[in-house]
This record gives sequence, structure tokens and C-alpha cells, in this order.
Amino acid sequence: MSQKVVFITGASSGMGRATVKYLLAQGFLVYASSRDSSKLLDIEDENFTPLCVDLGSQASIDAALERIIQQENKIDILVNNAGYGLVSSVEEFTEEEMQEQFNVNLFGLLRVCKAVIPHMREQKSGVIINISSFLGKIGLPLLTLYNASKYAVEGVTDSLRYELKDYNIRVHSILPGFFDTQFARDNLKTNAKTFSETSPYKELVENLAPQIVEQINGGNDANEVAALIHKIIESENFPARVTAGQKAEKFLAMRKELSDEDFERRVREYYRL
Repeated sequence: MSQKVVFITGASSGMGRATVKYLLAQGFLVYASSRDSSKLLDIEDENFTPLCVDLGSQASIDAALERIIQQENKIDILVNNAGYGLVSSVEEFTEEEMQEQFNVNLFGLLRVCKAVIPHMREQKSGVIINISSFLGKIGLPLLTLYNASKYAVEGVTDSLRYELKDYNIRVHSILPGFFDTQFARDNLKTNAKTFSETSPYKELVENLAPQIVEQINGGNDANEVAALIHKIIESENFPARVTAGQKAEKFLAMRKELSDEDFERRVREYYRL
């Protein structure tokens, strides 16, 4: 059988990079993108091709897909991993920050799906895996835009499952909790006003932000997500979505069991809000 072809976005660090290495070890042909593809050049494998892709540009994405199809004549798996989190109050974020948060986390994902789906539809097979977040099911203060973008990714996943079922294309989402990746160091952006001494949310920031960073840096290993991605690829009847890490499993189980008010009370207690 021919090797399966995988395209992974946001692959320069964290879960994306771990997935590249994991799937290469399993014998996949891996194409992986980053805004700065030089960060991928240290991965030396004859089955690996780094791509420089701007997820804000449909033309850039289409060019990357054209290259994959020209070289492999197919694409079997798409892993939408690219994303970052903005830490800001709603009152203080800028128009540019709002647009960019959704442009990367949601619109970029949709652009990549738009480019990939026609090829999967024609070959009548494919797997799309969206890396969401447990914060796509629960809200936290100061992460409103990140929360909203991941809630939207969950909606995209559900809708695409209906659209693509007749073409034998599976669509799944993974909802990680806090993982020890470069996310807190490289992929958390902060709003200057929210983190200023004069912000009306100064007390909330000083309480919550260190807790979140500590939980991320002390979180699970990114290889757990990579292994889960491989399991989804190989399991025809895998569920629509799955959590990754203890924090996600705990919070989402609690979210299902409790009323909105009781769940909010538990979160307030946990984070001392």
C-alpha cells in the first residue's frame, strides 16, 4: 500500500512539531507548514517536506496544496493545528487583535479545509483533525476571543461531519487541556492595556494569568496528542471528538454533569475568581 500523505499546519513547535515527528516514525509522508519554515529545517527525514504558508492568504494555502498534489497526487490527512491565544479583556482588545485571533484560529482553518476538501472529495476518502481546546467548551475570563474561536472550531467540526460523510471523509476534533509546549512562551499574546498598572482588570490579571501559565508549563507531554492523532487516523469508527490531558477530561466531564450556574461556581472556586 502507498504511504499516507499528511498535511499539518502550525508545525514549528508544540503539538504540531510532536505530531510531525511521531507520524514520520510511523512511516507517513508528512508535509508541515509554518509562517517561518526555517524552524522546521532541523527535521531531517526523506519523508518530510516543510512548507512556508500564510494562513491568512487563500493563495498561499492553495499553492501549498498544489505542491502536495503535484508530488503525491493525493492528500489523506489534514491536521489543523495552527493557533494562538490572546489574553485580553473584552473592553480593552483592539480591532486588529480581534481580527487576527479569528483569522488564525478559525478563518485560517476554514481556508485550509476549503483547499483540501475538493481533493479528498474526488478521491472519496480523507481524515480532517481539528486541534481545538477544552476552552472550546468552557469559558474563562481574559481568554474570551480564544474561547470564542475554539467554540467556533467545534461548530465547524460538527457541520463538516454532515457535509462530508457521503464522501467518506471523517472529521474529528481534539480538545487538549494544558500541555507543556511552547504555547505559554510563544503562543500566548497579551493586550498591553489589560496588563498595564492602570487596567480595571489588574487584580484579575495578577490572580489568573500566573495560574494559567503555570498549568500550561506543568501540563502533559505533547506526544500524547501526537499519539492520539495517529489513533484517530487508524480508527475508522473513532468518536467525533476526544479530550486530551487530565485537565480537559476533568473540566468537560464536570461541565456535562452540572448546571451552568453550578459549573461557573466550581470554576470560580478553582481559580479563586
